[in-house]
This record gives sequence, C-alpha cells and structure tokens, in this order.
Amino acid sequence: MDIVVYGAGSLGSLVGGLLAQEHEVTLVGRDPHVRAVRESGLSVDGTVSLDVRPAATTDGTGLTADLAVVTVKAFDTPTAARDLATGEYDAALSLQNGVGNEATLAERLDCPVLAGTATYGAVLREPGRVECTGVGELAVGPHEGGDSAAAARVARTFRRADLDVTVADDMPRRLWEKLAVNAGINAVTALARVENGELLDGPANDLARAAARETARVARAEDIGLPNRVALAAVEDVATATADNESSMYQDVREGRRTEVDAILGHVVDRAAEHGIDVPVTRTLTGLLRAWERSRDLR
Repeated sequence: MDIVVYGAGSLGSLVGGLLAQEHEVTLVGRDPHVRAVRESGLSVDGTVSLDVRPAATTDGTGLTADLAVVTVKAFDTPTAARDLATGEYDAALSLQNGVGNEATLAERLDCPVLAGTATYGAVLREPGRVECTGVGELAVGPHEGGDSAAAARVARTFRRADLDVTVADDMPRRLWEKLAVNAGINAVTALARVENGELLDGPANDLARAAARETARVARAEDIGLPNRVALAAVEDVATATADNESSMYQDVREGRRTEVDAILGHVVDRAAEHGIDVPVTRTLTGLLRAWERSRDLR
C-alpha cells in the first residue's frame, strides 16, 4: 500500500518507519529531518531496531496515496487538511492528541476519515533517527463510532508491518479516554518537569487523578460513557507502562516549543463551561501552561 505520513516528528517517524518495512511510505515533515532521511534513510532504535529508506518531503501538497496518516500537532491540523485536500487518498487516519481533529480533516478531504489512538513511545533524537521508547498498540475506527470497511483495511495494512492494531467501533469513548490520560499525564509532567513514572504516587499523582476525573465528568456530559474508575485506571496503566518516558508535552516545554494545551486541557475547559461544570484543576493547569507559552511568545 502507498502511505503518506503527514507529520514526520517523533510518532510519525516511528509509525512511518515501521510501515516502510512492508509498504511504500512518504514522510512529510521539516528539515533537517527530512533532508537526513532523503540522504541516509531513517534509523529506528530503542525497543525496536530497524533501518529503512522511505521517501521524504517538506511539501505535503499534490500527493496521491491509498492512505494518509496524520500525526501533526493538533494546532497544525487545519494546515494538514488544506495540504492533503490538494491530493488524492482512499482514506485518512488521525493519530493525534485531542478531540476534533477528524472533523477538521473531514471538512476538507473527500475520503473516509478514521480516528486512531496509539500508545507507542517515540522520541526524535536527531535528524534521521527516532528512538522507540515503548512498543504499544493502536486502535482505529470511524471517528463518529460504528463499523467501517476502511478501518478494517487499514488494520490489515498495519498488521503486515507487525503493528498491533485493534479495529474499534467505540472511538468517541476511546478518544475521550485518551484525552483523560493526556490531561492527567502530559500537563502535570510538563509543569513538574518529571518523567511519567513520577505520577504514580505523591502530590503529582493527586493532580493527575484530579484532571482525569474532571475530564471523565465532562465526557459524560457529552454523552460519552467514561466512568471515573476507567479514566483513572487508564492514567495509572499508561504511567506504569511508560514510567521512564517523557510525555510529548514535557518534551515540548523542555525544547521551548508550543504545546497542545489548547487541544487537550483547553478542550476540556471549554466543554466544561458549556455544560456548567467546574473543573478547577484542569483550568489551573491550562492557565499555567498558557502563561508559560505567552511568556515565550509561543501564543
């Protein structure tokens, strides 16, 4: 299968590298990473080790493929939708943080748009080299829920490259569960500058659990069946499985980059306000991260 991975950062490069073992893959990203991949190929090390030579470009317009996998930061989704709309695809899959990326893509793309979650750990260590910090699994399905022949086809494609994939008919719930995990883990680790495992006990644990509970409450107001116990268990499971990892938001703060606070915690705060729900911990975490971004002219 011909696959375009739009967003060759940490996760995009890892997923693209794994897929390139069995498929024709084009990575869309930025220099100097793209230039290094074109010149010397892509090296994956860590929990997974491989060397592949996918195509790579900085221009995501006018491309044609069977599948577009979108892995950009949520704030870049409108740009991804605009660029991909100039090409032709049989299906698109969002493997992004936050809720609503799929709707943004669907507004511009003339193909089925699938939602996905991924628990693989990845860090782009240097141009042309990504480290897999943990093998996880993926879930794919229609972003509005239900069954989809396109999702089944994508799952078969990914499995050929030895990725662990589940076809899910409950992606709205899974996306909100992931949102609860990200709200609990990403914001707290970014602000405290700690690895994920530090959230398993102590004051950081209290904050992570509170943010996850608040997110689950908002999810239920959105008619998403996400009990507190499920959200809390998901946070603990992910923090345990990725104890030595730095969350993507922590990596962004460390490198002085704009974070996905708006798409993760900001989304929870906005939806909570619409339902008249108080989310004090999530609101405080959001305010602190936005203040940090503003102090560095990132917003």
